[in-house]
Amino acid sequence: MLAELSIKNFAIIESLSISFEKGLTVLTGETGAGKSIIIDAIHLLSGARGSAEFVRFGEKRAELEGLFLIEETAHPVYDKCNELGIDVSDGMIVLRRDLSSSGKSICRINGKLVTIAILREVGQYLVDIHGQHDNQELMNEENHLKLLDQYGGNKISKALEDYIEVFKRYETLRKKLTQLSENEQEMAHRLDLLQFQLDEINNANLQLNEDEQLLEEKAKISNYEKIYEALQTSYNSLHGEQRGLDWVSHAMSHLEDVGPINPTLKELSEIVSNAYYLLEDLSYQVRNELDSLEFDPERLNYVENRLNEINQLKRKYGQTVEEILMYAAKVEEELDTIQNRDSHVNKLQKELDSIMKDLVVEAKNVSILRKSSATQLIADIHKELKELYMEKTTFDVHFNNLTAHMTNHKFTVTGIDQVEFYLSTNPGEPLKPLSKTASGGELSRIMLAMKSIFSQHQGITSIIFDEVDTGVSGRVAQAIAEKIHRVSVGSQVLCITHLPQVAAMADTHLYIAKETIDGRTKTSVKALEKAEKINEIGRMIAGAQVTELSKEHAKELLELASNSKQ
Repeated sequence: MLAELSIKNFAIIESLSISFEKGLTVLTGETGAGKSIIIDAIHLLSGARGSAEFVRFGEKRAELEGLFLIEETAHPVYDKCNELGIDVSDGMIVLRRDLSSSGKSICRINGKLVTIAILREVGQYLVDIHGQHDNQELMNEENHLKLLDQYGGNKISKALEDYIEVFKRYETLRKKLTQLSENEQEMAHRLDLLQFQLDEINNANLQLNEDEQLLEEKAKISNYEKIYEALQTSYNSLHGEQRGLDWVSHAMSHLEDVGPINPTLKELSEIVSNAYYLLEDLSYQVRNELDSLEFDPERLNYVENRLNEINQLKRKYGQTVEEILMYAAKVEEELDTIQNRDSHVNKLQKELDSIMKDLVVEAKNVSILRKSSATQLIADIHKELKELYMEKTTFDVHFNNLTAHMTNHKFTVTGIDQVEFYLSTNPGEPLKPLSKTASGGELSRIMLAMKSIFSQHQGITSIIFDEVDTGVSGRVAQAIAEKIHRVSVGSQVLCITHLPQVAAMADTHLYIAKETIDGRTKTSVKALEKAEKINEIGRMIAGAQVTELSKEHAKELLELASNSKQ
């Protein structure tokens, strides 16, 4: 749930901090007081597009911050945050977004800087906003299949996973077959290019780690004088009369004489003796290095030319000699495939035919499960619509006509189904696509009916309704109020409303007001007590002037709401 919202220098809001509770919270107030601005702030926090226009006039930036409490340990937002490397502790997620007057946004999740795209990815698991003109998900038929799959739950998701696994193998084979079936001219050009590349690499006769060995050799030859002088000086310092080894030998001899006297002297004698033999062995190695050292200008030229040749190949085929040789192996394999194209095409076609049979089985299994879920969804939607006084409305889930021949199926990553919601709002009228049928008031009720069902399957933390009750009144308004409250039982619901029936159902009632101070408009939020609720609901009933009659009506609405919730 959204527990705390902080807004600073956003639109007409100078500074505002709001605490939210579980259940149904309604926001009411005069038109233009800033109710929708608060929802806009939450929308931006969940990754919506922002602009410099949101920054309060005369300020450099707007600051938005929201604290979400996630009580369910299995909530999908945890997996998403782990995937994105965002630490979530104590079941708390803090979203923050700063908007500058230049239009730039800085986004953070639990203190970590993120892009707007990542903010949106996490936000979609926390907030679901629906407005009076914001029914795109429902109106866009491309989303209907996703909604049906969500309703179907684990059965459909598991079957879809199995299908997608086979589909990926099918797509890989299909692309290979398509490439091999290109026209002769393109294939001939490809063949020439691959043969040239393979010849160029093979003619270089590369050896693994050759470039590293050549670099070492180049460094050795290029620094011949410096190395020779260092080795010669080191050897002379160790060998000869009155040199290093001679003096260590003297020390070793004297310590050996006194070593038997006590254990400490014996230990010192052994250490010096070991050091002497170690240095002696080291001096022989220095001498061997000195003897093997030679300066060969021609060899240096060869090494430099060879390194240049290898570097030319690296620019084309890989960062290392190993990558170049791996590329050559790939080219050789592709050459063999093209040169023996007919046999490879036949082999791929057989594999594709075989995997297509599996794909059809998996796709039809998904389709059967979807149709079964669709039948149940239709029954549930009709039940919800009846409660919203749309009992004469007919809802249907329309599937495209699938052909019996598997070769005619159009396979996509979601299967072979195309799904669209159809509706008929009047008896005797034919079913038509939802987007072309419903009026504004009807659409609000249909969306609410679907949200009542889908909210149980989406796992959204907070659901926000922004004046979805527009265009309704009377008993329909009461039904909508009861429906919104029912949704709030499983999810936190925030609702902007002008309907007294909805306001009466609230578990928490926030009143949004604005006032002018020093020539600037400021917005404030106040949680209403019982007497204040009566006055506000009375204002919503009567309009500008609150009468005793409207207050009595408000009390009656609150009592009815209390009985309904119980």
